[in-house]
Amino acid sequence: MSRPVKLLSVSIGLICLLLALNFGLRSSMGFFMSPISQEFGYGREVFAFALALQNLCWGLFQPIAGAFADRYGTLKTLFIGAGLYALGLYVTAGADGVLGLNMGAGVLMGMGIAATGFGVVLPAMARMVSPEKRSFALGLGSAAGSAGQLLVVPIAQDFIASYGWSNALMLLAVCALMMVLLSSPFRLEKESGAANSSAVEASQTMKEALREASAYSHYWLLVVGFFVCGFQLAFITVHMPAFLSDQGFSPDIAVASLALIGLFNIFGCLLSGSWAGKYSKKKLLTIIYALRALAIALFMTLPMTDMSVYVFSIVTGLLWLATVPPTSGLVAQMFGLRYMGLLYGIVFLGHQLGSFSGVWLGGYLYDKTGSYDVVWWAACIIALVTALIHILIDERPVARLRATVA
Repeated sequence: MSRPVKLLSVSIGLICLLLALNFGLRSSMGFFMSPISQEFGYGREVFAFALALQNLCWGLFQPIAGAFADRYGTLKTLFIGAGLYALGLYVTAGADGVLGLNMGAGVLMGMGIAATGFGVVLPAMARMVSPEKRSFALGLGSAAGSAGQLLVVPIAQDFIASYGWSNALMLLAVCALMMVLLSSPFRLEKESGAANSSAVEASQTMKEALREASAYSHYWLLVVGFFVCGFQLAFITVHMPAFLSDQGFSPDIAVASLALIGLFNIFGCLLSGSWAGKYSKKKLLTIIYALRALAIALFMTLPMTDMSVYVFSIVTGLLWLATVPPTSGLVAQMFGLRYMGLLYGIVFLGHQLGSFSGVWLGGYLYDKTGSYDVVWWAACIIALVTALIHILIDERPVARLRATVA
C-alpha cells in the first residue's frame, strides 16, 4: 500500500470516528426524555418539542454550514460545529425550564449537529475519492454514524443510570469536544468545494447553482423523499424508548432495539453504498421506502413481543440510513461536486423538516390520545407514497453537464 493510499485510509478512518460521535450523541437524546420530563413535571410534548426544534435548526442551518464549508473549508466548519454541539449539551444540563431546554437541546445542538454531520462531512469525503469509489465512501461514512449509535447510546444510558441526567449531559459535552481532534484530516484539504470539480462546475457561481437546482423538478422530488425519511427516523429515535416502555418492555429492550438499529444500519449503509455505485439510485430508493412501509405495517399488526421488537429493529436498521448514499449520490450525479455541500444541505433541510414533524407530532398526538399508533401508521403511508415518487426521478446529470460530455 503506497503512502498516499495509507494516508487516505487513516484520514477516512478518523472522519468515520467523527461521524460516529456526531450521530451517537444525537441518537442518545431520546433516553433523556423520561428523566427530564419527570424532574420538571412536564408532559412528553415539552422535551419532544425541544428535540423537534433541534431537528428544525439542524435543517435550517445545514445549507448555511454546507455553503460555509464549500467556501471556507471543512476544518473551520467542524471547529465551530463542535463548539456549538458541546455548548448545547452544557446548556441543556443546566437548564431549569423550557427556555433552557429549547436553547440547549434545540437551537445550539441543532446548529452543532449541522456543522459536524453528514451535510458537511459527506461532500468532503466525496471530493477525497475517485468517482467510481464515491458511492462506497458515502456508504462508509453513513455506516460510521450507525456505529456511533451502537456505541454511544448504551454509554449514555449508563451515564444516566450512574450519574443522573444532568451529569450525563456534561460528560457527553466533553465527548463532543473530541470532534475537534478528529477533524484533523481536513487540514489536508487543498481548497474548498472547487477541489476535484470539472472546469464547467468550477466556473459556476453559487447563485447560479441555486437557480439551476431550484428550477429542476427532480431535485425537489429528492427533497420530498428525504422529508419522509427524516419523519420516520426522528420519530423512531426519539419516541421508540417511550413507546416500548408504554408496551410494558424494560429499558434494556429499548437500548437493545436502538443498538440493533445501529448495528444493522452499518451493513445496510455499506450495501446501499455499494449498490448505489452499480445500479439505479432511484430504484434503490424506491425499494428502501417500500420495505420501510411493509416493516412498519407488520410491526403494528403482529403481536408485540421481545422477538418482534428485535426483528423490527434489525429490518429497520438495514433500511435506516441506507437512503443517504443514493440520495447524496444523486445530488452529485445531477449537479456535480462544486456546490454539493450547499445543494445536499437543502435536500437535508427537507429531511430535518420531516424530523421536526415526526418528533413534535409524536409527542403532541401522544399527549392528546395517549397512544403513538396514529403516527406509526402515518409513517407507513407516507413511506409507500414516497416509494412511488422516486420512480419519477430523472437520474441523469442536468443539461449543463450533459452538454459538456456531448
